[in-house]
Amino acid sequence: MSILHEILDLTSELIRIPSTHSRPAEITRCAQHIMQWCHTYGLHATCVTHEGIPSLLILPDTQARLVLMSHLDVVDAPDELFLPRLEGDHLWGRGAVDDKYAIALSLVLFRERVHALRQNGQSQADMALGVLITGDEEIGGNNGAAKTLPLVQADYVLALDGGSPEKLVVQEKGVLNLCLTATGRTAHGARPWLGQNAIDILFNDYAKLRQLFPDSEDTEHWHRTINFGKIQAGKALNQVPGTAQGWFNIRFTEQDDPQELLQAISASVSSQVELVSSLPLFHALPSPITQRLLDYSPGTNTGREHGASDAQFLMALHMPGAIWGAQGYGSAHSPQERVSVSSIEHIYTSLHNLVVELEQAGTDCKEKD
Repeated sequence: MSILHEILDLTSELIRIPSTHSRPAEITRCAQHIMQWCHTYGLHATCVTHEGIPSLLILPDTQARLVLMSHLDVVDAPDELFLPRLEGDHLWGRGAVDDKYAIALSLVLFRERVHALRQNGQSQADMALGVLITGDEEIGGNNGAAKTLPLVQADYVLALDGGSPEKLVVQEKGVLNLCLTATGRTAHGARPWLGQNAIDILFNDYAKLRQLFPDSEDTEHWHRTINFGKIQAGKALNQVPGTAQGWFNIRFTEQDDPQELLQAISASVSSQVELVSSLPLFHALPSPITQRLLDYSPGTNTGREHGASDAQFLMALHMPGAIWGAQGYGSAHSPQERVSVSSIEHIYTSLHNLVVELEQAGTDCKEKD
């Protein structure tokens, strides 16, 4: 069986496990499946669990030159999307591109390099490559990458969770998730003039928020944005709601100070503002490995993305890294989720060549650059 077919087979096995956060037992089962795969090939893997979220570390004994990071959790989908199908150059299914192909690619590459080292009298302890697989990227990564990346010693972390074969992502927007709670006054629905509708207050506040996020002619849309994603209000159809809550997803760039933005939001609305969660802006630190990777993937250029990934957690650790991945045609999270098989092969070949060089260069690679 070829390396590519083995990656596709393992990806398909993982797709069949519906590892969504609405089914936590399946997340555990997916982690156990990966652990068993590692055991089958004599690879030492460690499972670290925080608040019920498993993360897997497959590492050398000392500092890795390169760690490939991916995640095993996926978003909810109809049952039929957990039945993978291969059609031409596309592997279809939930998690095909986000992010189970990346798990399979990382594991197979790690096993192949361990096998090569063993033939030369070495072992996993001598690997230049490491693998980190987290279990909660889809819900923010606070119990996955946030807890396990500090355990990893690496010169460079590559999150296989974004970008494309043509784009190595070196910058991602930061995130602010807010909840606004508007307080009005209840009354009977037949006498609304006796009350104050909290939904009206919330919508008026949203109009004020929109003024802080003006439209831009930037075709790349590299500016701060706001999405009114969820609303909850009212208890009965014939009652003026006394409270209304709205949840907002904000993305910001390096041109924004998130604390100043929060202060401006609080000052502009009458609702109570709660910061639910946040992620920092990701901006890749300089590293010679970035250029090495570009050298092994002709036609790939650096770029930036609007979304967020576990790479955000590299910032607090001052750890160099980037985001890269196979071609998914923007299909992640959709009913049409798929990944290009030929692009998986390209990613694997490029990373294989990079890892071989890092093995050969050893600790002298940085000085040589």
